[in-house]
Amino acid sequence: MERWTTVDGEGLKRELLDLRGKINGRPITFLCIGTDRSTGDALGPLVGTALSNAGYERVIGTLASPCDANTLPAWMTELAAIPAGTEAVVAIDAALGRPESVGRFQVTHVPMLPGASMGRNLPPVGDYGIAGIVNGNGIKSYAILQNTSLHRVMTMADTIVHAITAAFPR
Repeated sequence: MERWTTVDGEGLKRELLDLRGKINGRPITFLCIGTDRSTGDALGPLVGTALSNAGYERVIGTLASPCDANTLPAWMTELAAIPAGTEAVVAIDAALGRPESVGRFQVTHVPMLPGASMGRNLPPVGDYGIAGIVNGNGIKSYAILQNTSLHRVMTMADTIVHAITAAFPR
């Protein structure tokens, strides 16, 4: 399998339904990475807040309590204490990508690298990942992420939440 599968919203639903079979009923933690201090990087916390409000019990990273580069190491320590194979961790993060991929989603069945499009050197996270391509990549990644359309990010967050609730009903 390729590292990433790039899909639209409907494809995301299909990918997550496939993922449900691989998770095989194990409890799921949604690791929603990002911060509300940057429009583009708010994707993860927006998803986390919506999942938490919908009653999902194991959600890390919300608007009120973000999982960002500063808090991620502590969460990684906690997640590492979970016995292997007993729980599935689905990481969700914003990404910058090719202009033709903006608004699409990349799904992986291997750990993802948070902050990679920003040049950050953070450890791989999750068993599976969803990256929302919120804007095109460029020389000044931080400025691009800061100036990403809030409407796009909120629409993409809604799409991810709807795909998760369809594939993993509470």
